[in-house]
Amino acid sequence: MSEWKPTACIICSLNCGLRVQTDGRRITSIRGDKGHPASQGYVCEKARALDHYQNGRDRLAAPLRRRDDGSFEEVSWETAIAEVAARLALVRDTHGGETIFYYGGGAQGNHLGGAYGRATRAALGSVYTSNALAQEKTGEFWVDGQLYGRARCHTTPDFEHAQVAVFVGKNPWHSHGFPRARSVLKSIASDPDRSLIVIDPRRTKTAALADIHLQVRPGTDAWLLTALLAITLEEGLADTDWLAEHATGLAQLRELTTIDIAAYCAHADVPEALVRRAARVMAGAQSMSILEDLGIQQSPHSTLCSWLEKALYLLTGNFAKRGGMNIHTRFASLGGGKGSRRRGSPVGDHRVIGGLIPCNVIADEILTDHPDRFRAMIVESSNPAHSLADSGRMREALRALEFVVVIDVAMTETAREADYVLPASSQFEKWEMAFFNLEFPHNVAQLRPPILAAAAGTLPEPEIHARLVRALGALDDFDLSMLHTAAADGLDAYAFTFGMAVMADPRMMRLAPAILYETLGPHLPEGAAGTAAAWGLAQQVAMTFPDSVKRAGIDGDGPLLGNALFRALVDNPSGIVFTDDPYEETWNRVETGDRRVNLVVPELVDELRGLSQMATVTDEAYPFILAAGERRSGTANVLFRDPTWRKAGAGALRMSPADAQTLGLEDGAIARVTTRTGSATAPVEVTDTMRPGHISLPNGHGISYPDASGQTHVHGISVNELTSTTDRDPIAGTPWHKHVPARVEAVEASSQT
Repeated sequence: MSEWKPTACIICSLNCGLRVQTDGRRITSIRGDKGHPASQGYVCEKARALDHYQNGRDRLAAPLRRRDDGSFEEVSWETAIAEVAARLALVRDTHGGETIFYYGGGAQGNHLGGAYGRATRAALGSVYTSNALAQEKTGEFWVDGQLYGRARCHTTPDFEHAQVAVFVGKNPWHSHGFPRARSVLKSIASDPDRSLIVIDPRRTKTAALADIHLQVRPGTDAWLLTALLAITLEEGLADTDWLAEHATGLAQLRELTTIDIAAYCAHADVPEALVRRAARVMAGAQSMSILEDLGIQQSPHSTLCSWLEKALYLLTGNFAKRGGMNIHTRFASLGGGKGSRRRGSPVGDHRVIGGLIPCNVIADEILTDHPDRFRAMIVESSNPAHSLADSGRMREALRALEFVVVIDVAMTETAREADYVLPASSQFEKWEMAFFNLEFPHNVAQLRPPILAAAAGTLPEPEIHARLVRALGALDDFDLSMLHTAAADGLDAYAFTFGMAVMADPRMMRLAPAILYETLGPHLPEGAAGTAAAWGLAQQVAMTFPDSVKRAGIDGDGPLLGNALFRALVDNPSGIVFTDDPYEETWNRVETGDRRVNLVVPELVDELRGLSQMATVTDEAYPFILAAGERRSGTANVLFRDPTWRKAGAGALRMSPADAQTLGLEDGAIARVTTRTGSATAPVEVTDTMRPGHISLPNGHGISYPDASGQTHVHGISVNELTSTTDRDPIAGTPWHKHVPARVEAVEASSQT
């Protein structure tokens, strides 16, 4: 029996700590790691299927080059790196580096490779980027910036200590979102002194546990949230003393929410009495935390809803306190960096938030004759041909580019559209790290070692990017000999020398990940060269949050503190608490100048006032609202490409009994779902968890996967064949995946297509 090795789950942003056993190249046994500071031994069913990721049939084993006939041929790494670098350099030199677009930078849990991608982008002059965050979170980040001064002032809940927990468009039983989610939910639900409030059209597992379920009509969350704010102010429930000391804009917010509360509740189709009860419970609590998610972030008025839900906890004074909302530290940014924040997108001038181009406009930025259009793409650990709205149009855009290179572990739908595919080692075959460090007061990071040797023919992303940077000639002008010498003398000498080198030539910072890999990497423990960028990030954390790092028990000052933090990460593969804060520290992270929070977001005022028009959310041609991508027990993200891991029937179309009866459908019957973008058939699951008029299809399906003979088959419905790029938030451009107008028809099994 092999030893139990520390690693992490990679299926959601929590990245719970795991202990695993292996047999050859298989992951045979998995359990929660009790030594992980955040998850503390917690594990859900999805983590137990990780061998399906590690040993999928479509794992890549050699670099691939597309032939003229569209098929792929294997080439050597030397050939692939030289040719990819040459093709990218040709686009740069012909059209400018800004026409090379970078998408991805790490799937769930493998963000360390993405740090090295920044060096490749710098070598090319590529400044525009995006990733999955621009599908969901950028509107919330933008609102954080309006309320607290900077988009990086991201707040996080403290559900462990909250008397009231509120979830808006969020089902943490399945999608988690905070450590030990199911255990915490059970604890709150079983405590008579605590309350659980859920705002969701579906009666989810979380809603079933709730004390109050506000089962809102799909697409009307903004009306419900506005009603909650109006009640809080009308009934004198706001914490006016706290607001007078810490906030600005109360009078204007009061004016904006002077509404017909009964009409707003009726439009949301939630009883006014229940809404008033929820407002009183929130306001009467000693502490309250709120978590929003895709249910509102991928629906109409998504950015407005982010403002309104944050205004709820601010009105009740649940900010910068135990059990409330606080601004956390970060180990690294998941955004696009400073270079891409200087303006809007190059063709449509669409708003760039956190350095990220809105995903819904990427195809538009390619399929045009505009001289500044994107001409090439680097796609890393991401699958935009499957995950972005209107997949067909995204595939068309990829085919229109002059050059596409994909770096990934498997032959994804996007890889099939590429000119070159570079095979990466899996997340369990290299040193890795996740930058979803979102906790407060104790924030956790884990630098995890490989549990398996790299698969033959693959390379870790740090090595891939280092080779590309060298092939592009980006390091030719730098003398790195002093850094090599200093690295041999240890981290303290290296930190001093690196700092002096950057002061002498600031250009080095743009290429820092590649320089660290080449100079510090060889002097780290065998096989750990890829952690060199983590050393650089540890130095940044130590400079940005020195007191927080020291409170976590890490000693030192300046670069020596960064070195100590890095050593702690390497020496503790189950993870560490890297920052520890008192609740009042949140005020030091507010960046509004006067450190008062803004209650009003001026750019959203007209949209808020426009709610009084009571706009409809469906039309006659498409009377249903489809939630495209519901999270269920038998689904996960597409890192699990092998369909055999799923439960039978996991791909069903869910609908209410009333709708099924009207359409003459029963469990297992075949129905056709049609949207403005596409059509698909699926078996029906009749369930009273769905409201009439609301239907759902799961995420994680529609994957092309080979059978035992090598023949590729598509399993289930790819929901983004049904979604549209034009249905998007006016501020953030985030898609309405959870609000897709649709119609449903019964079909005979023999007529399925």
